Order: sequence, then C-alpha cells, then structure tokens
Amino acid sequence: MKSTCSVGEIRVINKTVTDTDLATFETGNVHPFYSTFSLGRDVEWACRQFVLEMKEEDEEGIGTFLNIAHKSPALLGDEVEIRAMLTALEGNSVNCSFVVMVADRLVAEGTQGQKILKKEKVNRLIEQIRA
Repeated sequence: MKSTCSVGEIRVINKTVTDTDLATFETGNVHPFYSTFSLGRDVEWACRQFVLEMKEEDEEGIGTFLNIAHKSPALLGDEVEIRAMLTALEGNSVNCSFVVMVADRLVAEGTQGQKILKKEKVNRLIEQIRA
C-alpha cells in the first residue's frame, strides 16, 4: 500500500441523476428521486478514489462499512456533487466521510470504510466462502 494520500484530503465526483438512479423495484418506479441504494454506489465510488491511488498492483480494496443519512431528495436530472474526505488511515484501513450536495443543499452525509488487501487474500476469502 502506497502512502500517497493524507488525512483531510478530498476527492470530488460529479454526477447527473439518471433514470437508472431512481428508486425502481420489480413493482415499478417509486418516485423520481435519487435512490439511497444508487447514492450508496456512487459514494462508494467517490471514496474508492483514495484506494485507487494507494493500492499496489497486487492489492485490491474491499468495503467494510457504509453509513448514509439521507437528508433531502435529489431529483431526476439534478447535478450532484459527492465530496469524499479521507478521515483515517490505520494500517490497511481507509476511512472516509462524505457529503452529497445539489448546489448548496445537503442531500446526504455519512461515512464509508475500506481495507486494502493483497489480491491473493481476497481470492482466499472467496474460496473459503465457496467451500
């Protein structure tokens, strides 16, 4: 694991809310808002930017937690900004906080964690689960 990032650094992802980001289930669309599960995916991507910078070629990130407090809706077509801040580096743990904004309105906030592991360890975990 490379020491290329420091606590307090920020990574920003911008995204437009599309049809595939809405709360839609097997019974149909629920509402025209950015779903919490899509928001979670995109927050994971924003926080993963730190892992991508720090992992070695023989390493990979694996999620350890995701906490989201959805504060207000983002509508279909809204431009959202996800700001991930590196809050802790402890051993191979990479922890972030995040805010999701539409202009100056808070949409969501929370925390996310990952660990950087050797790919061989990830493969061993997969094999253990399959056994």
